[in-house]
Amino acid sequence: MSPWSPCKRKEFILRLRALGFEGPFAGTRHHFMVYQEHRLAIPTNKEYSVPQLRMMLREVESIVGRKVTDSEWYSL
Repeated sequence: MSPWSPCKRKEFILRLRALGFEGPFAGTRHHFMVYQEHRLAIPTNKEYSVPQLRMMLREVESIVGRKVTDSEWYSL
């Protein structure tokens, strides 16, 4: 069984802030968060499914420049 579970939007934003992101800021279609000079679009869903969460975390990892493990993610 996968250790990942769906994540609420508000919880996702709080965890990104713990990683050093700023925002969310209003965009044209989506809100976005900023890490240094990088932008990450935040969908408006109230809850993110596991596949959607994993896809966004891969993008976060490429922005931050390191791997975010499941234990680290849930401890944020």
